[in-house]
Amino acid sequence: PSPPDARVPAPADGSAPQAGDGPAAEAEEAVRAPEVEAPEPVPSRMQRLRARLAASGALGRAIVDILSRGELKAADWEEIEESLLIADLGLEATDQLMEALKRRVAVEKVGDTAGIRRILREELLALVDPAMDRSLRLDKPEADGRALPAAVLMVGVNGTGKTTTVGKLARVLVADGRTVLLGAADTFRAAAADQLATWGQRVGVDVVRSEREGADPASVAFEAVKEGASRGVDVVVVDTAGRLQNKSTLMDELGKIKRVMDRQAPVGEVLLVLDATTGQNGLQQALVFAEAVGVTGIVLTKLDGSAKGGIVVSVQRELGVPVKFVGLGEGADDLAPFDPEGFVDAIVSA
Repeated sequence: PSPPDARVPAPADGSAPQAGDGPAAEAEEAVRAPEVEAPEPVPSRMQRLRARLAASGALGRAIVDILSRGELKAADWEEIEESLLIADLGLEATDQLMEALKRRVAVEKVGDTAGIRRILREELLALVDPAMDRSLRLDKPEADGRALPAAVLMVGVNGTGKTTTVGKLARVLVADGRTVLLGAADTFRAAAADQLATWGQRVGVDVVRSEREGADPASVAFEAVKEGASRGVDVVVVDTAGRLQNKSTLMDELGKIKRVMDRQAPVGEVLLVLDATTGQNGLQQALVFAEAVGVTGIVLTKLDGSAKGGIVVSVQRELGVPVKFVGLGEGADDLAPFDPEGFVDAIVSA
């Protein structure tokens, strides 16, 4: 594919450089340019996000309260079932959890709150499946004796916070000591490349982009990986468009992007960004992307209350791939690797 029209680290306001900018304009740009920030280390992110989940652990508290009532009647079990379905656990997982809870409460004759919480924790953790490999595949491949960058493709419907998540992921990778280059292959939304450039500047990461709106996304993605290889960076992360108006066009576009990236360096991760608040409707959207390109992991954004935490279970079951990252809140460092045990502990905490 032909290269993009331009490849530049974008200026502070995201606009294209203008011919004839004088020293005064350059001085103004220098004033407005954001300082490169030091991202928050991953371990402290995880502690903070776990605390935020625990503070809103309404689902676990509600179920523990019901299970602690003593001899449970049919209405009590219906109340538990309703709570699980509202939390987007999904029908199959809800049935499985209900059956396990009924059996264990009866067999183990547990009546105290601590014992009930232990049973709930064990059964929820089994559903979340801690054995799934949630690590990012960031090993650098080699070709002709030279190391290539690990290539990450980000997909998802517009409005899920995908471009923002690309920027936040760059911060996670930089905090982990990796060098990163971003590719702005969502060329149908002018603001997307500008938004990505702003995120890149904040953490000292360049962006490969085209200055022509509607340029070939695969061309930008190709150039991003090529540039990453020539610079010797560790990871190239490519943002993509998520227009669902035409399913076949979207599938063709994503397939092409992945193919041309693979020519430069094998794509190790295809991360699907999903808005946790969209629930079961979001799952249907996710399936479109899973059909279009082989998704290897899920990033759940807006998981800002564990009342909807069941989506973790249902999306993993539906797509057969693990949730690898979760986002809670709007902060630049509000994205962290998904920790199954910490997540379940937060849900069932007192």
